[in-house]
Amino acid sequence: MNTNESKQGILLGEVEINRVVEWQGAFAPARTLVPDAQAELWKDSEAWLAPDHWEPGSDRAVLALQTWIVRSAGRTVLIDTGVGNGRERPGSPQFHQRQGDFLGDLARAGVRPQEVDIVVNTHIHGDHVGWNTVAADGGWTPAFPNAQYLIPAADDAYFGPDNGYGKGLREDDRLIYEDSIAPVHRAGQAVLWEGVHRIDEHLTLESAPGHTPGSSVLRLRSGSERAVFAGDLLHSPVQILEPSCNSCFCLDAEAAAASRRRILERACDEGELLIPAHFAGAGAVEVRRAGGGFTAGRWIP
Repeated sequence: MNTNESKQGILLGEVEINRVVEWQGAFAPARTLVPDAQAELWKDSEAWLAPDHWEPGSDRAVLALQTWIVRSAGRTVLIDTGVGNGRERPGSPQFHQRQGDFLGDLARAGVRPQEVDIVVNTHIHGDHVGWNTVAADGGWTPAFPNAQYLIPAADDAYFGPDNGYGKGLREDDRLIYEDSIAPVHRAGQAVLWEGVHRIDEHLTLESAPGHTPGSSVLRLRSGSERAVFAGDLLHSPVQILEPSCNSCFCLDAEAAAASRRRILERACDEGELLIPAHFAGAGAVEVRRAGGGFTAGRWIP
């Protein structure tokens, strides 16, 4: 893979990639985040997990909350929009009433809200849709007034009112939908899709269910270069080593593991750079086959 670093980020063919990190740090105990990943797996991989992905002393997984900026075919695309400010998230203390300067960081990366053409929500979880909207007149309004918001139809149905906001299992799901998704619908900016959705000649969304019903990935192809923005199919690099290990947030364990393995196999076979939503440090990695499984290759900053 030939990656060229520009002042703004990395160039893959004709597509430029950068990111805005909303937050990064120790998030949760390692085996709380990935329950089936045994302690030996983390310890045996310490040389390349620490410090970017794991704190051995506290045994906590290190994550990043980040938005990927993709400039493709003359348009600006944001992949996932983080937590947002001032959100009621009683079930998620790390996200509750958070205050940060995400829009300022976005501006410093050269992106003003009115210049965003497309927002991709890989799935509807609170740390992926929060900056879809901003507070206005006692309510919420789309943060990116000229953008289409691409939202997986299966997630919109599951987390929306017709399915009782995720079957009413978590109060946060109703709050997330009401403050970060419903205002986009009311503004006429939501585009629901299923299966495969082509954005342009370089970018294609594909369903990858399991983490949520509509969980998706974004594939990039430009010239000879390939990448896959894998959303929450992986929260930690230990899931490259053990693809059967789901995060504690995966709703359908069997489907999530199948989607993860399929994406890793294709990344190996087609030379796709793997770019998950929450990998800290470099954020992107080449995947290699190792025996009957996989391992991390070169990290791409």
